[in-house]
Amino acid sequence: MTHVTADSIARSTTAARLALAVTASIVCATSATAQGVRPDPAGPTGTVTLTRTEYDRLLDLANRPPVTPDTAPLPAALTRASLRVTVNGTMANATIQVSGDVLRAGTIKVPLIAGATLLSAAMGDRPLPLMAEGDTHFAMLTGPGSFAATLEAGVPIVVAPGRASFALPVPPAGSATATIDVPGEQTDVRVSPGLVLNRTSANGRTTIDVTLVPGSPAQVWWTNRDTAPAVPAREARTLASLQTLVTIAEAEVRLLTLVDLNVVQGELTNVTVAIPAGYEVTGVTGVTIDGRDQRGNDLTLSLNASQRRHQFLVALERTTGGGSFTYQTAFPSVRAAQRETGEVAVEGTGTLDVTATDIPGLRRMDVREVNPALTSIAHQSLLAAFRYQRTPESTPLLSLDVKRFPDAAVLAAAADRAVATTLVTSEGRALTEVTLWVRNRAQPFVKVTLPPGASMLSAEVGGGAAKPVEGRDGIRVPLLRPGFRPDGAYAVSFVYLHAGTPFAKKGNMQMTLPRMDLPVGIVEWELFVPDRYRADRFDGSMIPGSLVNKLPSDDEGALAGAFSAVNQIALSSGQLAGRVVDPTGAVVPGVTITVTGSGRSRTAVTNADGIYVVDNVPSGPIRVTSQLQGFKTTQRPLVFDQRPRQVDFTMQVGLLAETVSVSADAPLIDTRSTESGVTFRTKDDVTRQRQVNQNDAATAPSANVQNLQRRAVGVLPVRIEVPRAGTSHQFVKPLVVDEELTVSFRYRTR
Repeated sequence: MTHVTADSIARSTTAARLALAVTASIVCATSATAQGVRPDPAGPTGTVTLTRTEYDRLLDLANRPPVTPDTAPLPAALTRASLRVTVNGTMANATIQVSGDVLRAGTIKVPLIAGATLLSAAMGDRPLPLMAEGDTHFAMLTGPGSFAATLEAGVPIVVAPGRASFALPVPPAGSATATIDVPGEQTDVRVSPGLVLNRTSANGRTTIDVTLVPGSPAQVWWTNRDTAPAVPAREARTLASLQTLVTIAEAEVRLLTLVDLNVVQGELTNVTVAIPAGYEVTGVTGVTIDGRDQRGNDLTLSLNASQRRHQFLVALERTTGGGSFTYQTAFPSVRAAQRETGEVAVEGTGTLDVTATDIPGLRRMDVREVNPALTSIAHQSLLAAFRYQRTPESTPLLSLDVKRFPDAAVLAAAADRAVATTLVTSEGRALTEVTLWVRNRAQPFVKVTLPPGASMLSAEVGGGAAKPVEGRDGIRVPLLRPGFRPDGAYAVSFVYLHAGTPFAKKGNMQMTLPRMDLPVGIVEWELFVPDRYRADRFDGSMIPGSLVNKLPSDDEGALAGAFSAVNQIALSSGQLAGRVVDPTGAVVPGVTITVTGSGRSRTAVTNADGIYVVDNVPSGPIRVTSQLQGFKTTQRPLVFDQRPRQVDFTMQVGLLAETVSVSADAPLIDTRSTESGVTFRTKDDVTRQRQVNQNDAATAPSANVQNLQRRAVGVLPVRIEVPRAGTSHQFVKPLVVDEELTVSFRYRTR
C-alpha cells in the first residue's frame, strides 16, 4: 500500500487530479466495507489511502490530452443565389438574393460577388457590413448561423452595331438562377455559359429565365430587328403541295401530312390549315413555325416571314371500331393557296385487305411513283396510292373498304432436320455433335438445355465458328454471326461432352439428347458403341432406324413401286443425285452430268439404271447440265445449301439423235446413310434384306462418326479416348419441339 499526503498530491498533480483520486478512494473504501473486507489502516489526518494500481490509473487518465471539438472544413458557404436583371438605357441593374450558412464561431469573411459595382447591401432591414479585396466583395458575418442578404449591383452595357451585351457577375453559390429583362419583343437574347429555360415577350420587352454556372461570370448579349417604315403589304401568294400518309391501325386511323409551301409573292406570316372533321391534331412540327392556334377545324400557324419556303408535318388521329369497316375521309388543305396538289399513300398494320372505291378527283398511281419523302415516313408496305389536284368545285375524298384478318403466329426459326452423332467411350463419356438445318427469319439464338453434367465445347454457324452464351436457364447457341446473311436453309452445329458412368461387364445405360426451343422436322441420331461391347434391347423416346427403313412387302407391285420411287432417295450432306429418262420413261445410261458452281465443276455418268450421284457439290448458285449425243442438252440452275438434293432429267431427242432402247429394272436407292452417302441395290439385295432382323438397328459407322472422331483428335479442346472400331445404331424421331430425347439399352462385353 502507498500513503500519499494531500500536500504531495498537490505538488505532483493539479486540483482536478486530486478530486479524481479522492473520489476513487472513497468509492474503493465504500466497496470494500460493503463486501465485508477489512480496510487497510488509515494514514495520518489529511491523507487518502489507495492501491498503487489505482494511483497509476488516475495519473494516466489525468495525463491524457483533452478532446478538441470538430471544426467545419470551410468557414462559410453560399447555398443559393437568385438574380433579377433589368436593362434600361446603358445600365443593367441587378438585384441579387444570396443565402448561406456561417459554419464557424466568430466573425467570418464570406465572399459574395466579384467583378461588380455594388450599390447597396442589406441583411433584412439592417445594412450588411462589407469589405473589398481586389474586385471581390466580402461580407463580415458572425457565426455560426444562417444568413440571407440582398445586393444591388450595376453593370455597364456595351453597345455595338446591331448588338448589345454586358458581363453578369455570378456569386459562387451552390446554385445560381437569373431572370433577365431586356427591351423589345423581337429580341433574341443569348447567355453563355448558361441554359435558357423559358422565354416570353409582352408589353414591348423580352424576359428569359436562365440557369447560370456558379462563380463564373456570364456573358449576356441580344439583337433587335430594326423596325422598317410601314409600307402597304403585298398580298401573299403561295403554292401548296401536300403528301398524306394514311395509316390504318388496330383501333384508329392516323393521317400524317407533309405540307410544302412556296411563297411566290409577298410575305407569309401565318397560314391556316383546314383539318378534316372528326380528327384530333396530335402534333405539328416545323423549323419555321413560331406558334399555333386551333379554333374548330381551322389550325392557324404563325410562320417566320423571312423564309420563302415552309415545310412542316401535321399529325392527325381518329378512332375506329376496329375489325372490318368502311372508311371515308378528306385530307388537310391549305386555305387561300393559289394552287394545291397532293399525293395520298395508304398503309396498314396487321393483316388486312383494302379495296378503294373510285371517286372523282382522285387518280390511282403506282406505289413506286410515290414521293420519296412520303415513303420515308411509312413504316409498313404501301397498299395503295393516289394523286389529286384540289379545285374550288371538288373536294377529294378517299373511300376504303377495310377487311381485317386475325393474325397468325409465325415461327421466327425452324429446323428442317437435325443429325446427332454420339461417340461412347469405355469410360462412359459421350461426345455428341448436333447439326441443324435451319431456316431463320429473325431469331438470333436457340436455347439448348444440356443433360446434367454435360458441357458445351464448340459451335459453328454456316461453316464459321461461333461462341455460345451461357445463361441461368440454359445455353444460347447463335443462329447468326456477323457478316452472315443466309437466304435459305443453312447448317448450325454444336459439340458437347457428357461425363457418364464407366462400362462394366454388363448393365444398362441411357443416353440423352439436349432440349432445344426450336421446332425440328425430323431428328436422326447415330449412337456409336465401342466394338468390345454389344448393345441390344433399345428403348426410349426414339424410333429405331430399322423400323423406319422397313422394305416393302412380298407383293411384286409394291416391290416394283419401291424401285421406281426415286423421290424417296436419301443422301448425305453435300451430295446430289437423280435419274435420267427419255420421253417414254425409259432410263438413259451414259449421260454426262456436270455440276458447275463457285468456279469448280463436278461430273458423273449415269449407270445402267440411269442413276447418278455427284459428291462434294459446292454451296451457292450452281448449274446442273445433262449431255448425251443424240439428245438435247438440258440445264437446270438452282441454289445448293449442302442439303442433299435430287435432280431428275428427261432427255429430249435431238435432230440428229440416235435411238437408244434400254430395258432394265430400276434399282432402289437405299435410304440408309453410309460413308458414300447412297447405296444401290438390286432385287436380290432386297430379297436378302428381308431376312435381316428388323429389331436390330446396328449398322456400320457413317461418315458423321468418322468426322467426329477426327475432330476429337485434333480440333476439339478436350482429351478423350475415342474408340476407332465399333457399331452404330440408328434412331429417328419426327416433329420434335422442345423435347428431351432418350435412348436406353442393355450392354455386355463381347
